[in-house]
Order: sequence, then structure tokens, then C-alpha cells
Amino acid sequence: MFDDSPLAADVPSAAASTWTFLTHHARVLIEIARDPGVRMRDIAASIGITERTAQNIVRDLYEAGYLTRERIGRRNRYSLNLDRQFRYRTEAGVPISVLTDIFTQRELSPRNGQPGETPGKAIPPLRTRFRLDDSR
Repeated sequence: MFDDSPLAADVPSAAASTWTFLTHHARVLIEIARDPGVRMRDIAASIGITERTAQNIVRDLYEAGYLTRERIGRRNRYSLNLDRQFRYRTEAGVPISVLTDIFTQRELSPRNGQPGETPGKAIPPLRTRFRLDDSR
């Protein structure tokens, strides 16, 4: 029987979906926005994907014109084309800078600040604040 009590919706079941709002492509883009010199292994570790998957996503973003890469010694440095627009038709016309700004330039307000923190202090990257992979 279906339990429609208000508390039933608040308790996740063992078979609860593990979907998220952001795709791996969006997360890779955000990691590069935070640190243009980030290594593939660091991207992979912070998102919870393999290094090969991170490389494939960076290649996708490069081929679609969302980023460029410059070889500096043994490392790559990435530059984002923040004026490039989202691909899906419902977001067409919106630059990716909207997404990167949400996660890289947000400031704490008294409403979302942590106890003991001062408003105006930059929010640390997602990987240090939230557990992105529920399987661990």
C-alpha cells in the first residue's frame, strides 16, 4: 500500500535514486573554472569518476568550443569560453558563465553562512563541502 503521510516522503528508501542536478560535464567545467591548471587526476578524484572519463569529458568540452588548452611544460592550462552558450534548447542563449559563477564566485550571506564564519567569505569548492558520491 502507498504511504502518503508527510513523513514518508522525507525518508529515502534503500532503492532511492542517486541522480544529481549537475552532469559530469558540468562538474568538470566547474572544476576547471575553479583551477585552470587542475590535473585530470584531481578532477577525477573530486568528482568521483575515472581519470579516463575526465579526459573524455575535457575532450568533449574542447571539441565543442567550451575550453581551450595550452601546454605549459608537462601540464595543461585551460581557458574557458564563458560566452559559449548551453547546448540544450531550453537553456539556449544562456552563457555557461551563469553556471560557473554560481559555484566559483558566490559569497556567503548571513542566511547560508556557517556558524562562526563571517559573511562575505568565499564558499570553499563543492568537493570540500558536500559529499558528491553517495556510494561511499
